Amino acid sequence: MQGFRNQSLLSLTITQPRLLVIGPNGIGKSNVLEAVEVLGTLRSHRCSHDRDLIQWQSDRAMLRASVGDGDQLELELRRSGGRLARRNGKALERQHDLIGPLRCVGFSALDLDLVRGEPALRRQWLDRVVLQLEPVYSDLISRYGRLLRQRSQIWRRFGNYGIEERGSLLDAFDMQMALVSTRIHRRRLRALNHLEPIAQRWQSHLSRGHEKLELSYRPGSKLDANEAEEPWRLLIEEQLKKQRPEEERLGSCRVGPHRDEVAFLLGGSAARRFGSAGQQRTLVLALKLAELELVSQRCSDPPLLLLDDVLAELDPDRQQLLLEAVGHSHQCLISATHLNAFEGGWRQHAQILGARELSPELNVG
Repeated sequence: MQGFRNQSLLSLTITQPRLLVIGPNGIGKSNVLEAVEVLGTLRSHRCSHDRDLIQWQSDRAMLRASVGDGDQLELELRRSGGRLARRNGKALERQHDLIGPLRCVGFSALDLDLVRGEPALRRQWLDRVVLQLEPVYSDLISRYGRLLRQRSQIWRRFGNYGIEERGSLLDAFDMQMALVSTRIHRRRLRALNHLEPIAQRWQSHLSRGHEKLELSYRPGSKLDANEAEEPWRLLIEEQLKKQRPEEERLGSCRVGPHRDEVAFLLGGSAARRFGSAGQQRTLVLALKLAELELVSQRCSDPPLLLLDDVLAELDPDRQQLLLEAVGHSHQCLISATHLNAFEGGWRQHAQILGARELSPELNVG
């Protein structure tokens, strides 16, 4: 990596199934894992703007990796002009064509807010799952975001005049938004349905059979039981038109995937309101392990697992449950403040990257 976060230059060759990035807070441990995440998924769980990923005195950041059978991946982040993605030296027209050789599932301390945090956190989590399974989903999310922003501009631009022209523009937007919304809703629902039985099994295991987990998809559009694209598209288009008076009054669109919610239920009750802190953390563990298992099932190669400073937030029992669950089946990159949590085979079969090695301008072989 070059010019990424606090790293002017860091070159790293991973020689073991596990890489432990060890050191005190603030030295850039998370940045190493984040660089892998951005190159593998095109997204960061820590921020949404590329400018926050680029070293402050740099105009760009470069991420490169050699993976699998020698695939060369490269992603250039620029302060202006967007991104450039290359695979084996060839520029890609679509960024999401970079996804595949370096699939990864991340679990960070921020994910522990998944249950009790705002709905946007759960939407982002579900979107990351779908993106691993269907890279083209990145284009759907980007397109929907643009449509939503442009729709808001229509209301601001025309205000109380140009009613007919505004109505015609909104009709056109309703058609596009209904189609993209349908495709996002269907993919989110499908992913959640695949995740639920796996997460239920992990929740039962982690709680020693005491807790039953349910995942409930609550779409921001009113949908019927028929999951076919055309009926849902027509339903959403009708709802978008009906909500225009409320949209004009409140200044925001009231229908669509941006209003989706994912509810987690334990024993039929909302885990967000009634679950203890321990139950909520166990639930998040179950979700992340289910995500890891699902991506492994659906993809030819098991994904890389990124555990970013998460062990410090878990009690010793949950630390060991997580490490045992991961076992030897996944290559892992783990950041932590100390080695105490890693015993036996974990430390013996790991490559350790310490504070000294994270100094800028360093090559680690």
